[in-house]
Amino acid sequence: MKIVDLDGYAANPGDLSWEAFEQLGDLVVYDNTSPEQIIERAKDAEILLVNKIELNKDIISQLPKLKYIGELATGFNNIDIAAAKEKGIVVTNIPAYSTDSVAQFVFAHLLNIATHVDYYSTETRKGIWSSKDLFCYWDKPLIELAGKTLGIIGLGNIGYKVACIGHTLGMDISAYTSKNSSDLPEWIRKTTLEGLYSTADVITLHCPLNQENAKMINAEALGQMHKGTILINTGRGGLIDEQAVSKALESEQLKAYCADVMTDEPPHKDNPLIKQPNAFITPHIAWATVEARMRLMKIAEENIKAFLAGTPQNVVNQ
Repeated sequence: MKIVDLDGYAANPGDLSWEAFEQLGDLVVYDNTSPEQIIERAKDAEILLVNKIELNKDIISQLPKLKYIGELATGFNNIDIAAAKEKGIVVTNIPAYSTDSVAQFVFAHLLNIATHVDYYSTETRKGIWSSKDLFCYWDKPLIELAGKTLGIIGLGNIGYKVACIGHTLGMDISAYTSKNSSDLPEWIRKTTLEGLYSTADVITLHCPLNQENAKMINAEALGQMHKGTILINTGRGGLIDEQAVSKALESEQLKAYCADVMTDEPPHKDNPLIKQPNAFITPHIAWATVEARMRLMKIAEENIKAFLAGTPQNVVNQ
């Protein structure tokens, strides 16, 4: 069984082992693959592993030996799952492997905005504190999160974990979710999207990206938020209109935009958000703790084993 991973470096840059996968077939791992290299590298693969490589209908049609695509992530919008299904190709993903890691990253961003830890530690290295007469100083206001409203869009595994952490910190929790109110704890208030926009002090995105919600955070949505809202996106870059968010930062409609994802990754150097002083952008690393990547690798291994046994699991194109 020929197994090919087209962009294995992200999940395993060398600190984890591929040995378990080598036991399942003839394994070839590429650190990354350009669009022009996909067909040549994957043409003999029966099992294809990808993280962010785009597999569209045209590419899939040129891989006649392919039987299985393993998405090494939770989101699978980089794969044309309908085209794969037409060819009888099973597509699986890795659910719930990074819940704790991504949730803590949301609050790393939020706490940085609330307390300016990075700013003040940098200022201290510059000698600013040493030059003061008093025992403390601040020139940026500090914010207490308790009592603030945290609006969560999407209440899956990560969204719910974020809700739990926010609740523990004393935040009021509202959520836009398909879940029934009766299935939610009493401290989560289900609301409409418009209601969430207009009442939340902090809005965090945890919904999958699809055609219906692409650029859902646009000028109209931003206009419904109250001035000074903090927006956090660890979901997908395509959920926001980057031009509109940049303008909202300039006008101070948004106090801050915290993102671990961008529409294009890596982002173009001229992306309007890159130079915004109140845009805090990290390079898609919320999922990448050692612990989360170990879970990812284990689930990917088990997915392949289940497929080979004729009982595929975590299938997304049934």
